[in-house]
Amino acid sequence: MPRTPSRGDRGLAILSRMDAVNEWLLTWGDNFWTWVVLPVVVLLGLYFTIRSGVVQFRLIPEMFRTLTDKTPRKESGGPQSVSAFQAFTISAASRVGVGNIAGVGTAIAIGGPGAVFWMWLMAFVGGASAFIESSLAQLFKVRDEEGFHGGPAYYMQKGLGARWMGIVFAIILIICFPIAFSSLQANTIQATISGSFGADSAVWLPWLIGGTLSVLMALVIFGGVRRIASVTQTLVPMMALLYLLLGLVIVALNIERLPEVFAAIFTQAFGVNEVLGASLGYIILTGVKRGMFSNEAGLGSAPNAGATAAVTHPVKQGLVQTLGVYFDTFLVCSITAFIVLVSVPDLANAERGISLTQGAIVGSLGEWSNVLLSIIIFLLAFSSILGNYYYGEANIEFITPRRTAVLVYRIFAVIAVFLGAIVSADLVWNFADGAMGFMALVNLIAIALLSGIAIRLLKDYTLQRREGRDPVFTRDRLPDVRGITVWEDELTVTGPIDLITKRRQAQKHRDHLHETDAAARRQNE
Repeated sequence: MPRTPSRGDRGLAILSRMDAVNEWLLTWGDNFWTWVVLPVVVLLGLYFTIRSGVVQFRLIPEMFRTLTDKTPRKESGGPQSVSAFQAFTISAASRVGVGNIAGVGTAIAIGGPGAVFWMWLMAFVGGASAFIESSLAQLFKVRDEEGFHGGPAYYMQKGLGARWMGIVFAIILIICFPIAFSSLQANTIQATISGSFGADSAVWLPWLIGGTLSVLMALVIFGGVRRIASVTQTLVPMMALLYLLLGLVIVALNIERLPEVFAAIFTQAFGVNEVLGASLGYIILTGVKRGMFSNEAGLGSAPNAGATAAVTHPVKQGLVQTLGVYFDTFLVCSITAFIVLVSVPDLANAERGISLTQGAIVGSLGEWSNVLLSIIIFLLAFSSILGNYYYGEANIEFITPRRTAVLVYRIFAVIAVFLGAIVSADLVWNFADGAMGFMALVNLIAIALLSGIAIRLLKDYTLQRREGRDPVFTRDRLPDVRGITVWEDELTVTGPIDLITKRRQAQKHRDHLHETDAAARRQNE
């Protein structure tokens, strides 16, 4: 008589299937990135760099100048929308998180110190892609009662006249950010807290953490406890700064190893890593994937934030978002790399992700830093979960105005966070990599097709700067480009929008009276 499978047997069968799925995702994802995504990312990044005249380097002074640019205001005194600096902080809050801490640890564990060099290089090349996508998002943004909004789905619909492409991108973004990336954030929170409590708690703690995160997220997105969101938005910049300070302290304590670390980053970037067995191609692939996950250059996420800014020229926000890529990679990611490399000289058999970074910090500062790192990770990752959710909701609303779609989306987003906390880290990372690759591919194709318009915007901006003017863009400067719904005239761009509305209403009223008088005269005749 056949034996009835026990709970243990069923559990082992489930784990075996998950391992098989993870292995398939890893193999498929590596092939997809190696032969499809990586060539497109690199070649288009280089193309944008050359065609823009290395805008990401040439206009670095302009990036800092436009960051503090004055925001066009309403007649009532308030801003038309968020400022350039606020849009920068919104996108920075989304960027600074798991990718900077766990992602860099994963890159080093897989590809060695050389992966850091390729992260740096791709941040520079990707800076041109970030400039193109955010400039286009500004150009094709739309206005509503609360201000401006837009993003890749909008420039695909309005710039390319391909709403279908915008819908495809929106669907992929929903899978990538609220589902895959939020799962990854939850997984990192769980791994950090479990590591702080010790291995004995690992059996039940992931379920408790996943349930708690799901409840907190549900309370926020269903409107119950919005104070949580406001608190995290306030604390996140402080936590990011605290993490940078922790990193600087660790580097200072191991300052004698810094020259050795720099040497390893540059020498192992162009050869085989003997310790990890990573080939040159795999080192490059790892650096590019982890770099894009962290700084999001060309991915199509930052333009959703960049489009909300009220600026006088689209190029200004393109420059600001390029600066955001540099801030993320050259500052925050580099701090994580230095923390790991000065603290863990032997990377053989090093754990991937947050465990490597966590071990390096605790090894340098002591067990007390475990608790502090858990708090930092929780606030950074949870705020990213909320940011990912709102990215997804905005794209749901682009697809359909039906509230039932938003409700279904909210349920799936909460479930994704719970599952992310209890499944294996490798499975979540590999799924996120695949989703990110598809999202980047669709966005890069769109901005490649629209890049000529972005280059014309750049030429218009530089021409006005040479004339000694603060550049102002109006849509009559690109009369052949369709789909531009704002940028009506200079008064609209720079002046109080309430006054503009009143003037237009008054003009319409005068026109109506004139037409009525003319009709009355014709009848009398």
